[in-house]
Amino acid sequence: MITREEIADLLDHPVYDGDGNKIGDAKHVFFDDMTGRPEWVSVKTGMFGSNESFVPIRDASLVHDHLEVPYRKDQVKGAPNVDVDAGGHLSEAEEHRLYDYYGINWDSVLSEAERTDDIGRAEGPGTTGTAGTAGAAGAAGAAGVAGTAGAGTADTTGRESAPGRRGMPGDDAMTRSEERMHVGVEEHEVGRARLRKYVVTEEVEQTVPVRHEEVRVEREPITDANRDEAMAGPDLGEAEHEVTLHEERAVVETETVPVERVRLTTEEHIENETVRGRIRKERIEAETERTAEDDTRRGRE
Repeated sequence: MITREEIADLLDHPVYDGDGNKIGDAKHVFFDDMTGRPEWVSVKTGMFGSNESFVPIRDASLVHDHLEVPYRKDQVKGAPNVDVDAGGHLSEAEEHRLYDYYGINWDSVLSEAERTDDIGRAEGPGTTGTAGTAGAAGAAGAAGVAGTAGAGTADTTGRESAPGRRGMPGDDAMTRSEERMHVGVEEHEVGRARLRKYVVTEEVEQTVPVRHEEVRVEREPITDANRDEAMAGPDLGEAEHEVTLHEERAVVETETVPVERVRLTTEEHIENETVRGRIRKERIEAETERTAEDDTRRGRE
């Protein structure tokens, strides 16, 4: 179990699960109102620590420079979101819900708190068993030195922050803190592009010359030059002479040839996007109270 003396070595240090996986960094520690023991640690998870998950530290251990808890990383990151009230307390209902999530019996928590409270009363004033702060039995509550022995005015913030946030005994200074916004980017899938090939039919025209043969009758007179050839046949009778005609016709053939290569590529474009968020800042004001005697004296003057 983590002791109060080990809190300073725990805050702002890594938190690991039992398998050695880093869950996040410890941000706040919450104490039990009745026992004064550390009960919960809030762990900053997610991008830039944007989320804060609660994990019980009753079975946790401080190993070298980090805290080790017996819960899986995904279990811690999936813990219920709870609201801490203005006084820095977890409500009994919220704490009950967290104990149920982690499989811790609520009755055993109450019994342990009651036993510790009885021991504190038996030992008398000045013990951590009776913290001077309001809160349901077993509910995480007063932080820092709230349960310190004999404390007259308890700190009711419900949590102890990182080193430098606590007020040491006799320290008359107050620390002012503020939140800082860290903006990052994450990649999301917005769509898909694909190439699809399909076939279309187009009408194509092309002019090509074609030749054909036609019959033409030629007549020549009988001359001394062709008389012997003309008289070679019979003197009188019937005869036939046949000539074969030819023509050319257009023939269409197709062939497939590659004409280009097509591929998909991506281009990265950078543009500016304005991100708005809310951050909280602490302000410190001085207030002066005068006694009635001083007011009377000033009135006489």
